[in-house]
Amino acid sequence: MCVIALASASAAAQPDPGAARSPRWVRPALLGLLAATALLYLWGLGSSGWANQYYAAAAQAGTQNATAWLFGSFDAGNAITVDKPPASLWVMALSGRLFGFSPFTMLLPQALMGVASVAVLFAAVRRVSGPGAGLIAGAALAVTPVAALMFRYNNPDALLVLLLVVAAYLMVRAIQTGGTRWVVLVGVVLGVAFLTKMLQAFLVVPGLALAFLVAAPVGFWARVGKLAAGGVAMVATAGSFLALVSLWPADERPYIGGSTDNSLLQLALGYNGIQRVMGGDGMHGGGGPGGPGGPSGGPGRGANLFFGGEPGIGRLFGDSMGAEASWLLPAALIGLAAGLWITRRAARTDAVRASLLLWGGWVLVTGVVFSFMDGTVHPYYTVALAPGIAASVGIGAVELWRGRDLFTRRLLVAAMSAVTGVWAFVLLDRTPGWQPWLRWVVLAGSIAVAAVVGVGAQRLGRATSVVAAGALLFGAAAPLAYTMETAAHSHSGGLVMSGPARTDGFAGPPGAGGGGDPFGSRSAADNTELLAMLREADNRWAAAGVGSMQTADLELQTGASVMAIGGFTGGDDSPTLEQFQQYVADGQVRYFIAGGRRGPGGGSGSSAQITSWVEQTFTPRDVGGVNVYDLQS
Repeated sequence: MCVIALASASAAAQPDPGAARSPRWVRPALLGLLAATALLYLWGLGSSGWANQYYAAAAQAGTQNATAWLFGSFDAGNAITVDKPPASLWVMALSGRLFGFSPFTMLLPQALMGVASVAVLFAAVRRVSGPGAGLIAGAALAVTPVAALMFRYNNPDALLVLLLVVAAYLMVRAIQTGGTRWVVLVGVVLGVAFLTKMLQAFLVVPGLALAFLVAAPVGFWARVGKLAAGGVAMVATAGSFLALVSLWPADERPYIGGSTDNSLLQLALGYNGIQRVMGGDGMHGGGGPGGPGGPSGGPGRGANLFFGGEPGIGRLFGDSMGAEASWLLPAALIGLAAGLWITRRAARTDAVRASLLLWGGWVLVTGVVFSFMDGTVHPYYTVALAPGIAASVGIGAVELWRGRDLFTRRLLVAAMSAVTGVWAFVLLDRTPGWQPWLRWVVLAGSIAVAAVVGVGAQRLGRATSVVAAGALLFGAAAPLAYTMETAAHSHSGGLVMSGPARTDGFAGPPGAGGGGDPFGSRSAADNTELLAMLREADNRWAAAGVGSMQTADLELQTGASVMAIGGFTGGDDSPTLEQFQQYVADGQVRYFIAGGRRGPGGGSGSSAQITSWVEQTFTPRDVGGVNVYDLQS
């Protein structure tokens, strides 16, 4: 497996911060890894079209209006924002402004973020355990299926992962030097990560802080003070944008989608914070009330693949999340436990133990939260685990390969290889109709390599490199095959999964738009007559409709501003009936489009009131099978 590959070659190459002193093979190996990653993430990048139409519409709006760009508005008319902070939209919209807005230019930054994440992860791990460990970690991240999915998609997760890996690299530097500057930079990067996906960015903080508190080469209170400085920088960076939103006149900016009081802070603590972890109103997790997996929306709790499955210790290994990022998780846990044990008597400032605490804390805290969170959770969230797993595997494999007591360490490396093969067999067996031969090859090969290592690969001489190559082949084969399958097919909609098509669970293959996404609705967007009407409208909003399910596509296909009443699912109380009536009276909205599916909450509150008022006040017109109300007639 890949936990052995390069380990023997790097055993003699001690941790080396200076690239100039690295062995000759390191630079071409790294360039080859990055080139292969770029090819994997960039090939056919535009095949998914607009991918997640919800965020694509907001990115397009950001290319059309500066206020929409600043706040992450869903529409250029600035009615309401998306339900996430705008940092990832800033990048995609800037790419669209520079190169022209298209599916490829929107997704290009995401793919480049993936390549950058691999490079920065390599740099972070190399500084502690050498170039071999760095290459193993980088390769493991690159071939993680959910990473290929998210680095070719327009969800905020791509930028989030890059920022978290950068923060980890900066913390490695801080631990080595004890410098306040590095810790402050960690805080700044984490603050930007908060503006990407809010509180999820802080799940890595315990691991980073613990590693610094234990190992930084300064006194205890100095360590505490430096961490406090980093905390202040983190709060100041994130808080500056929160303050901007709070101080900006509410009637001159879009409503904060997903919030209950037009507040970004409430969005962070509520819908994207405590509610997402603990569950509650509007949160449907594996199948809570009101969601597609709940009593009013389909299968019972845990039955829907797209919502993570049942909360519990086994969720990360279950049918929903298992094949996304857990391929190397058992090996990573073995490497972490063994590494911490063999460094238990090391000096307080030992860099290897500090790194294991950093990446291990990342994996354990994030993994526990994802496992037990009772609100909305999707399989692709596990991309945030991928760097921690990859780094733990790289460091664990190399550190076990070298040093004293080689017999015990070889047995542990052999165990990492064997458990990887067994677990890959289990994951591949969940899609028995797809490449059925692969699981048997991976299982047999991994166990064979483990046996050779266990009985004494060190005595094989030149054959050791052959064993390492075989380990790489068998360990990487399963996740790489899943990753290539993911990259070879298009994905769209808000609910996507990696790997081959699944026909169990909720419905249809992953990312298949309306088939796999219970919120999908495309009928109005395919209506050429309706599209022509919207293109000709010159109002602030060419049209309005409940929720984002069809309004996003209408925006993307026409370039016009379309109001999503009630936000993502139609459940937000914005605009109010009175506000909408005033917009109509002022001639700012031309059409109201009826029909289309609504998500949870889309049939209540102001959305229902506005729909009722329009239906009672205006006369519908059939436009290609869709009821359209002309609000200016």
